[in-house]
Amino acid sequence: MDSKDPSEDGKEVIWSSDVEKNKVGLMRVFVEREDPTSKEVDDLMLRRFLRARDLDIGKASSLFLKFLKWRRAAVPNGFISEADIHNQLAEEKLFVQGFDKKGRRIGVFFGAKHNYYNRDIDELKRYIVYLLDKLCASMPNGQEKFVTIADLEGWGYSNCDVRACIAALDIMQNYYPERLGKLFMIHVPYIFWTAWKIVYPFIDKNTKKKIVFVENKILKATLLQDIDESQLPEIYGGKLPLVPIEDSTD
Repeated sequence: MDSKDPSEDGKEVIWSSDVEKNKVGLMRVFVEREDPTSKEVDDLMLRRFLRARDLDIGKASSLFLKFLKWRRAAVPNGFISEADIHNQLAEEKLFVQGFDKKGRRIGVFFGAKHNYYNRDIDELKRYIVYLLDKLCASMPNGQEKFVTIADLEGWGYSNCDVRACIAALDIMQNYYPERLGKLFMIHVPYIFWTAWKIVYPFIDKNTKKKIVFVENKILKATLLQDIDESQLPEIYGGKLPLVPIEDSTD
């Protein structure tokens, strides 16, 4: 039976079991001893790292402490400035709008707008952190996950960027665990599968379960299973216009 507790920031934590609750408590004792800044995070964050490592306290603690070290180096100011990712934003490839039926924020990515030849990998990594922070900050209370629609219509060799995909996976899986709720892959061209075979081994088992490849002929029907028409982007037969990530509100 689920149990409830208020977290330090006032948000209610719904535990899936007493075992999970107790393990988060033990994990907190360990990570706070190793890195006192751990006291600043709530139980929800620790639980995400714990769940990402199948409730293994040792593995979860190691991953979390690695995250704290990475965060201080990658985001020293606490946020990514739009001035530091202006080339990535100029491609207008990521939009945020609406919520699915579970209250998860929806992001829409257009793969054909990503230009492999012009990208700087360090700026791209900052861009990934920027968009993940934006998605997480815009979640309603009680929700920890987001949903992404990856639209690959028109995707070709100039958009194929295996290194960027692996970098995005590394950041999301190691530093934003248990944030992805579902990833819809739509309008997938045949040539994409060559790149997919290279990237696939870098996807962890939890992430693999959340990836759904959607056939064009049942696109709208599939999306409507998870997203009400009022929250679905107009380009997929819904009623909401797309909003660029930088214009989305938290």
